[in-house]
Amino acid sequence: MASKSLWMDIDVMPAAGALDGDKNCDVAVVGSGIAGISTAYELSQRGLSVIVIDRKRICGGMTARTSAHLAPLCDDLMSEFTKIRGSAAARLFYESQAAAVDRIEAIQESEGIDCDFRRLDGYLFQGRDMPADVIDRELEAVRAVGAAVHRLVGVPLDGCEKRHVLRYPRQATFHPLKYLAGVAKTCHDRGVTFFADSPVLEVIEKGDSVALKTARGTIRAAHAVIATNSSIADRFAIHTKTAPYRTYVVTFEIARGMVPDALFWDTEDPYHYVRLQPGGGRLDYVLVGGEDHKSGEADDANNRLARLQAWARELIPNLGAVTHQWSGQVLDTVDYAGFIGRDPGSERVYVAMGDSGQGLTHGAVGAMLNAALISGEQHPWADLYAPGRTPLKSAKNFLTENITPLKNLSEYLAPGELSSLDELETGRGAIVRRGLQKVAAYRDEKGELHVHSAACTHLGCHLHWNSFETCWDCPCHGSMFDVRGQPISAPATAALAKIES
Repeated sequence: MASKSLWMDIDVMPAAGALDGDKNCDVAVVGSGIAGISTAYELSQRGLSVIVIDRKRICGGMTARTSAHLAPLCDDLMSEFTKIRGSAAARLFYESQAAAVDRIEAIQESEGIDCDFRRLDGYLFQGRDMPADVIDRELEAVRAVGAAVHRLVGVPLDGCEKRHVLRYPRQATFHPLKYLAGVAKTCHDRGVTFFADSPVLEVIEKGDSVALKTARGTIRAAHAVIATNSSIADRFAIHTKTAPYRTYVVTFEIARGMVPDALFWDTEDPYHYVRLQPGGGRLDYVLVGGEDHKSGEADDANNRLARLQAWARELIPNLGAVTHQWSGQVLDTVDYAGFIGRDPGSERVYVAMGDSGQGLTHGAVGAMLNAALISGEQHPWADLYAPGRTPLKSAKNFLTENITPLKNLSEYLAPGELSSLDELETGRGAIVRRGLQKVAAYRDEKGELHVHSAACTHLGCHLHWNSFETCWDCPCHGSMFDVRGQPISAPATAALAKIES
């Protein structure tokens, strides 16, 4: 089964065409996921002219691969966040993330968007063979930030009747692409222009404007917001404080009423999560996710999806057939908060990146914060999410995540995965050594070879093959390239060098 999410049938802005020629606006937004579209909404509400531009179709990136859990608490536990950032920052983080959920709820209500939004209880439950003390620590940390929480025993999943549990009232979920289709339509009606299939190759700040250069035209704006999954404006510094992880989701059919409409996730590492999405007739969909790993450090998606299925069927025996399975990439930051605000060293370029597993709420937070900053306003969240920060207590995470680039570059000295291109089977990709050079080779179903440099065009890291998504992954900073060498995920903007086979 190919990688396809439950949400991907929705085309958020089908009329968006490619940029052809030069355009001008007050604010240019690069990236059309929830961060980019929400930013366009907030700015257009303030009367600014906005252009949204994306390298592929509108909302065709990682937002279309979410599990759609709207949580106001830290995905990596509030106790861990408090340990690194302190109690005052932890409270502000909770308040900002809760405000993001409130903002999404308010927008879908005021704009009349039918997107299955609903408030639900969330349950953090003790993982199999995991100690209960993490529940106690988390209870204390969540109470300290002022969030509602209740300690329980047992959740309505098989074998979990005696697990220790925290229940969080008024979390939420929705259909993300139905929501963004409605928001994008509202933006369009207010004069926002959308361009798809238009990769931004360069961001140039000069004087009182910013130029976004593409192959077929340039957008000039007073300000630019880089709302890609990973920034294409900052070449190095900000990327040393993030790490890409791949996560997996499987969707099952289930008869309506067999599983409570709630949000469940456990304390295992990596953790698992469960939620529902309304289906048609008397059927719903159960989404089960987890099995995360650092991007590019494993190519065993089928095994991970099989483990997810086994875990899910053990806890929910009434699950029906698998309908969808997919993977996505999250960008963890060293201190679990996104990087949002003015790009360090810039006056007119703003960023929104680093979702740390909470891309939906971070996207809404980024929109509210960047819109305020562009409008010249002071904002209480500015320091919390400031892109230039390096919290001292995150040094361990910083060092751990930056070992990956060092280890990765040493791979150029290792042998190739195959001794020659002749060994490469159809539908497969592999790294092959050709003298002093490493090449990334793919043989398509027709037998044609596609051979490119194995060096990521962002900072030169050694690429790895991803057979599930049929692409090349960069383990260092999360760039992805299709089999023709074209970048499909930031921070890379240039294509891989083509090599004659």
